[in-house]
Amino acid sequence: MSAPSADPTNTTHIALTKAGKLKIRYPAELLSDDGTHLVVRAAWARDTVKDFGFVRFEPGDVFVEHYWRDRWYAVKEVRSPDNTLKGWYCDVARPAVVHADGTVEVEDLDLDLWRSADGTDVLRLDEDEFAESGLAARDPQAAAEASRTLDTLERAARTPEFTDLLAVH
Repeated sequence: MSAPSADPTNTTHIALTKAGKLKIRYPAELLSDDGTHLVVRAAWARDTVKDFGFVRFEPGDVFVEHYWRDRWYAVKEVRSPDNTLKGWYCDVARPAVVHADGTVEVEDLDLDLWRSADGTDVLRLDEDEFAESGLAARDPQAAAEASRTLDTLERAARTPEFTDLLAVH
């Protein structure tokens, strides 16, 4: 049996969960889904600015989001309304699950990585949240995989070939 694919009408929803609870759900346009790697485009899902200090996510920003059914991360290319690349926000997460209704569910594991558009800034994020999450006690194998994944993403983000991760096959 093949894995469910996102809605063929090109509209789907992304459901981000954290510790079993829905964090946010938002509509997205399905750009591609090869059964393993799916790509969507979505507007910044909030009506407020999120200022991280190193980047601001603002209303009008566009995210091209890459999810995999077999990888422990998601990568979001972030562009301003005028199409200027801001960078890539990488979520360490369990592999994506696409439900029968086309909803893409991704469980956030608290570790994140930011890579600036020019590649000069690569920042590991939320390691304190990860340590406090209790994942290591609840699911040591998932915690170990999350830590390995963050290390792998960081190494990749420090190379010019980083965007090769996002190639649609």
